[in-house]
Amino acid sequence: MSFARLSLSLAAVIGVIATALAGATIWLLITQPVTVADAVATGEVSPLMRALAGALYNALEGVVKYL
Repeated sequence: MSFARLSLSLAAVIGVIATALAGATIWLLITQPVTVADAVATGEVSPLMRALAGALYNALEGVVKYL
């Protein structure tokens, strides 16, 4: 496998992960605004990351059930 092909594959994987995280963050802004506001106000990101991980897990679970 050439370096160019490997770098394009890596860029595609990073792009998919970034898109999933951005979509989940927007979803949290809509569905759990209090959690996001508290995380921004206090500067503590662990509740936000926990909610983000839960949203991504639920989405992945739904995709697996669909398949």
